Amino acid sequence: MYDTIIIGAGMSGLAAGIRLAHFDKRVCILERHSAIGGLNSFYRHRGRDYDVGLHAVTNYTPKGARRGPLAKLLRQLRLAWDEWSLAPQVGSSIAFPDVELKFSNDFELLVSEVAQKFPKQKDNLRRLVAELTDYDQLGTGDTGRSAREVVGSFIKDRLLMEMIFCPLLFYGGSKEHDMDFGQFSIMFRSIFLEGLARPLDGVRLILKLLIRKFKELGGELRLRAGVDRIAVKDGAVEKVVLANGSELQARRVLSSAGLPETLRLCDDCPNVESPEVGRLSFVESISVLDVQPCSLGHDRTIVFYNDSDEFHYEKPNEPADVRSGVICSPNNFVYGQPLADGVVRITSLANFDRWAKLDSEAYRRAKLHWYDNLVASAVRFVPDFRDSVIDTDMFTPTTIRRYTGHHSGAVYGTAKKRYDGTTHLKNLYICGTDQGFVGIIGTSISGIGVANRYLLKM
Repeated sequence: MYDTIIIGAGMSGLAAGIRLAHFDKRVCILERHSAIGGLNSFYRHRGRDYDVGLHAVTNYTPKGARRGPLAKLLRQLRLAWDEWSLAPQVGSSIAFPDVELKFSNDFELLVSEVAQKFPKQKDNLRRLVAELTDYDQLGTGDTGRSAREVVGSFIKDRLLMEMIFCPLLFYGGSKEHDMDFGQFSIMFRSIFLEGLARPLDGVRLILKLLIRKFKELGGELRLRAGVDRIAVKDGAVEKVVLANGSELQARRVLSSAGLPETLRLCDDCPNVESPEVGRLSFVESISVLDVQPCSLGHDRTIVFYNDSDEFHYEKPNEPADVRSGVICSPNNFVYGQPLADGVVRITSLANFDRWAKLDSEAYRRAKLHWYDNLVASAVRFVPDFRDSVIDTDMFTPTTIRRYTGHHSGAVYGTAKKRYDGTTHLKNLYICGTDQGFVGIIGTSISGIGVANRYLLKM
C-alpha cells in the first residue's frame, strides 16, 4: 500500500513526488513511456540531442531572490539555485508588421518600448500591472473574468493589446482567443515581470536533477507502466490497474495526465461531466546551423511574430497556421560558453485532426512541406538562416499526443481548469497544466501545491 500513487513523470508529478518523499511518504510514480518529462522531455536523433517543449524556463529570478515561484520551488524541494545552472536570456521581442517591442528580464525595457511606440499607453500599462492577480491569490477557483475585457479596460490601443497577448497565449493559452484573467496574471508575471532563462544542457539537466532527488529520498519510479483504469468504490479510488493487468493500491492518487484524460480512466466516467478537451496544438521545426545565429544577425532569444495587426489564436483549418509563431534560439542566452551547434526553433499553431489522419508516407511529406513553410514565414522577422542549415527535425500535434497523452495534442490541456486540484473522487487529485499552471516552474509549483494542500495532511 502506497501513501500516494502519482500518474505521470512530468515536471508536476516529479515535484510532487519529491515533496512527499521528503516527508517519508511512500510514493510511486507511474510513467507509461520509457522516458520521463512528458512534454518537457528530450531525445537523440542522428547524433544530436533535442529538447521537446522547452524554449525557456519562465519565472526566472537571479540567485539570492527570496520571492517568486522559482524561489518557492527551490525551498520546497530543498534544491540549490546553482544546481539549475540557469542562464538568463539575451533579450526577446514581439514583432508585428510595423512595430517591434523588445523586452528582457528587466521589465523597464518593455515599459520604455511602450513609452516610445505607444506613448499614450505607458501609464495604462503601469495601471494594468498594479491590477494583476498575485500568485498567493491563485488556486482558489476560476475568476470568470475575461482577460481581454480586463486588459481592454486599461490598454486603449488595440494593436498594443494584441502584442501583449501574443506571447502570453503562445506560452500558456489553453483556449482560443482569450484566457481567464487569473491565467493572464500568471503568464504576464512569469514572462515580463520575472523573465526567461535556460540551462546550458537544456531540459535534460533539470529532469536528471529531479529524478535523482526523488530516488535519493526513497521514491519509486516505474517506467513503461501505463494506467489502464482507476477502479472506483464508494466515491473514492479503490485501486489503480495498469496496462499489464497488475493492480496497485494507495491512500491517494495524484494525476498529472490531464483532467479529461484522468476522468476517462475512472470506472464511473460515464456519470462524470467531462470538461472541455483542449483544441490547441502546435508544430515545431528545428534547424541546426553550422554557425551561431548571432553571426547572421539573429541576436534575439525569442521572437513572437504575427504578420498582421490582429493576432488569431485559434485552431487552424490547415495543418498549420504560419501567419504567426515563435522563433527561439537556444544559443541566445548568457551562457559561460557557446553551444556546439547553432539552433533555431520555430513554433506555430496546428490542427491535430489534419495530422492524425495521415498515413506514414503522407505524414513524412507533410513534415517536409510545413517545415519549409514555417521557415519561410519566420525569416520575414529574423535574418534568413536557410543557407546555414545542416540538419533538421520537426514535431507535430501527434508527437505531442505521444509524449503527453493529451487528447488532440492539446499542449496546455483543457480549456476548463480545475484550480483547486480536486476531482469528484475524495482521494483523487490533479496537478499540472489542467490545474492552471504551465511551464517548468509553474507545473512544478502545481505539483508541490497540491501535495502540500491535500496529500501531506492525510
